Amino acid sequence: MQEHIIASLAEDRESTCWGCGLRLLLPSGASTFKCGWCGAITLQTAQKQKDKSLKWRWLRDRGFVCVLLLFILFVICGGVWAVYPIVFSVSLFCGIFHSTVTIVLAVATLSLFSLAAFRSPGTPPNVIWGSYPLVEKGDLENYTFCNYCSKPKSRRTHHCRSCGMCVLDMDHHCPFIGNCVGAGNHKHFIMFLISAIVSTIYISIMAVYSLWHIWPPLSVHELGRLNGSGSKFGWSLSKDIIHAVLRSTTLLSIRGFILIYLFISSFSLQIGLIVLLCQQLWYIYEGKTYLSHVSSQGDDGEKDCQNLLRFFGCPSVSFSRHLPIFRSSKKRHEK
Repeated sequence: MQEHIIASLAEDRESTCWGCGLRLLLPSGASTFKCGWCGAITLQTAQKQKDKSLKWRWLRDRGFVCVLLLFILFVICGGVWAVYPIVFSVSLFCGIFHSTVTIVLAVATLSLFSLAAFRSPGTPPNVIWGSYPLVEKGDLENYTFCNYCSKPKSRRTHHCRSCGMCVLDMDHHCPFIGNCVGAGNHKHFIMFLISAIVSTIYISIMAVYSLWHIWPPLSVHELGRLNGSGSKFGWSLSKDIIHAVLRSTTLLSIRGFILIYLFISSFSLQIGLIVLLCQQLWYIYEGKTYLSHVSSQGDDGEKDCQNLLRFFGCPSVSFSRHLPIFRSSKKRHEK
């Protein structure tokens, strides 16, 4: 009987552990307590929650997904329409090579986007709770109770109010894929970012290449009358070139304006995607997620390239044998 006593406190206020159902004596001012038997953490002030705006957030996310899909399809179809006649006019090999690369990048990007957007982000494993005979000592160590899902959740699990569910190893909720990024789709999200960056870089290069072939000749007849030296001459020369470029744009066809838009949009988009990808890879390298980084719950992890290898499913390689700066990690970033 003595071994089943969870806590013995001087005050006479009683409470019940949600994890194992045992009754405890707690100080009157205690708002949080941890069960000494199962290890579950109980918040005394927590109450059952109901999210009334879940439907509107779901509609918002679906709207973002539709907009992003339309943009991807526009870039693919617009790029095909604007670039194909030009590259095939250069040479047959150039046209076939561009067609192959375009098909591969389009299929890869759309497939990875679909996996990241429509695959489950990761459901926490079901655990036994609520009954003392079934819950053994330490089974719910550091578990808390989700008042939205009415289920236990571990430290690695977070509740997403936009998805209306608890997500294992939740990194963040991305409205552009209309889904959480968690243990179930984190790898697909990273691969989608890589594919999108490669695609936007290729679009930028092909847009510039095509514009180089169809851009109207610049009117440079005034350059010969420029005089002066130093900064004044450079400023006059730059101003005349800018005017010549602007005058030549009036002669561009619709295909040329679409190529300009594709270059500007793809170039600006790839900058944001590269920043996001670097941030994601850095958190994986540290053995953390974005949420654990913000809440400082991943402080026990160590920076290790093994985290990246495990994340992408590559065989483990001992870098410490070759480079002393790489040390083994205590925390694995597994998905």
